[in-house]
Amino acid sequence: HVQLVESGGGSVQAGGSLRLSCVASGITYSRYCMGWFRQAPGKGREGVAAIDSDGSTGYADSVNGRFTISRDNAKNTLYLQMNSLKPEDTAVYYCAARSIGAWGQGTQVTVS
Repeated sequence: HVQLVESGGGSVQAGGSLRLSCVASGITYSRYCMGWFRQAPGKGREGVAAIDSDGSTGYADSVNGRFTISRDNAKNTLYLQMNSLKPEDTAVYYCAARSIGAWGQGTQVTVS
């Protein structure tokens, strides 16, 4: 049974920082490309950042240079360091292993 559990969301002022975490269980975590996605109110879900099993990363243009994705395979944990947050970053953030259809429950990030 695959489970992804996010944490670290919250409310911050513009310009602030947050660090999201996602702990995976039930999968051989190190083998999978992992990603962060977000869904703002009234909008569709969009990809934010991804990190492959070899550590290569990719970012959406809207967050490039502000967000950093990383992974700790020993802890089965995915991270998203978010700096210089903007109100338009407000959304529910999800981690996912899309290749196996595994999604977390989401964590709310609100930037005012």
